[in-house]
Amino acid sequence: MFPAENLRDWRGESVIDPDGDKIGELEAVYVDTVSDQPAFATVRVGFIGRHKLVFVPLLGATVTPKAVRVRYEKKLVGNAPSIDVDGELAATEEPALFAHYELAYQAGPSGARRLARR
Repeated sequence: MFPAENLRDWRGESVIDPDGDKIGELEAVYVDTVSDQPAFATVRVGFIGRHKLVFVPLLGATVTPKAVRVRYEKKLVGNAPSIDVDGELAATEEPALFAHYELAYQAGPSGARRLARR
C-alpha cells in the first residue's frame, strides 16, 4: 500500500510500465472513497499543446525514488479514459474507467462517487 502522507511527493515523477517504458508524468492521485486508499493516478501524456490526463490503476504499483511502476502496459494506459489537463472525471464516467482495466466497479455508499482526487 502507498502511505497517504506521501502522495504529494509523487507529482511530476515518471510513470513507467512493466517493461520500463515511460508512460508520462504523474499529475494526481485518486483515492477510493470507501477505503481512503490510493486507487488511480492521472498521468500527463501527449505532446506540447496537446496534453491530456489518462487514468491508470495503482493496484500492484511500486514506487522507486524517481518513478512509479504500474502493472499496465503503455498502450493500454494510453487508450484509457482521459480528461483535459484542467478537467475532472465525472461520476458517470467511473464505471467505464474501471471496465477499461477489467476491474469490478461498485459506487460508494448511497451511490456516491467512488474516486476522489487528492
